[in-house]
Amino acid sequence: MHRKKLYGTATVGTKGQIVIPAEARAELGIVTGERLYVVGSDESGVLILLPEEKIEGYIDQVNMQIESFKKLKEQGQR
Repeated sequence: MHRKKLYGTATVGTKGQIVIPAEARAELGIVTGERLYVVGSDESGVLILLPEEKIEGYIDQVNMQIESFKKLKEQGQR
């Protein structure tokens, strides 16, 4: 199970900007200028920030799983 931690709060400023708490930035390795993807659900009100490098890693993992599935499917058709 993934460990989760409450790092504090962030207030939305007049320009829609938030400040990520320093402890969260330090522990999660978020640095100035890093691109974060904002993902959310209007139904649940959940908002998630994902570092761009993590998105690329997830895409790579999914692509590897798809390739593995394709190989298994090909083997099953022989």
